[in-house]
Amino acid sequence: MENMMSNENKKVKVHYTGTFNDGTKFDSSYDRGTPLEFVCGAGMMIKGFDEAVKDMAVGDVKDIHLMPEEAYGMPDPRNILTIELTQMPGSENLQVGQRIVLSSGDGQQFPVKVTDKTEKTITFDANHEMAGKELNFKIELVSVEG
Repeated sequence: MENMMSNENKKVKVHYTGTFNDGTKFDSSYDRGTPLEFVCGAGMMIKGFDEAVKDMAVGDVKDIHLMPEEAYGMPDPRNILTIELTQMPGSENLQVGQRIVLSSGDGQQFPVKVTDKTEKTITFDANHEMAGKELNFKIELVSVEG
């Protein structure tokens, strides 16, 4: 009889390797030697990853391919911000391609990448660096608690 138990809302540990379509590895728990622990279905992980782990059994290994919608979404033009250099002291020293963390008025921190700079303005992109990318994961379910 097939086990129809779901791992939803249980604490799971997985090992995984994440790659882009060209085979470039962007992340791997194997390299760190420690499995990733999270509560399945609690929104801690990207949607497609959560979905994949939901019905795995301990010891299973699964290869998944995620479209951007199931991963970090598509880049949002509203997350691109251009400001005058004079509005942000120190910004004249930043380089295109550099990643920094900005703080909003209420103290919220968000990572951005400098995408453009002129004599007068600087442009930041606050989209997730994986936005718009298709991701591949090899996932191995190590343990399930609860």
